[in-house]
Amino acid sequence: MALYLIESSLDGNTREKGAFRARTDELQRELGERGAKLLEVQVSQGFERAFFIADGGEEAVRAALAAASVPVELLKEVRLIGKQPEEVQPQGEGLNYLVEWNLPEHLTMEQYLERKKKNSVHYAEVPEVSFSRTYVCEDMTKCLCFYKAPDEEAVKRAREAVHAPIDALTAIRPQE
Repeated sequence: MALYLIESSLDGNTREKGAFRARTDELQRELGERGAKLLEVQVSQGFERAFFIADGGEEAVRAALAAASVPVELLKEVRLIGKQPEEVQPQGEGLNYLVEWNLPEHLTMEQYLERKKKNSVHYAEVPEVSFSRTYVCEDMTKCLCFYKAPDEEAVKRAREAVHAPIDALTAIRPQE
């Protein structure tokens, strides 16, 4: 089994909490029927974009997405950095920001991991920000980092402290 990032621009019918929860429940059911599961779901404040992390085989994930009518903008295999899959508990963390970084072409996974290890200590310089985890695309095209922070400016300071750029910064709805 592998982890897959699914990015989705939600249609107008899914842009409120109840409809989004129903779509997510349907996806979870479809994944389960195919021997896969939904590890994590994050959604932008206005329900325009959703980020799903599924654990399973690629064919099962694709079939479940189609059966649940989830529009797919991106589907890529990812590696979870900073936690083990069984430690991912979005409901209690209060995560409220997601940073996307389009990785440089020449960067390898080994270089990325070494860079992260070296620079992560600098998060301590911005104590009001709590870094949770990163999902790195196995093809090394991008990564998603999750944070709990008082505001966007604090996230930007944290990224500067660890010498990591921001290609997109999305305010996400904290999980209940």
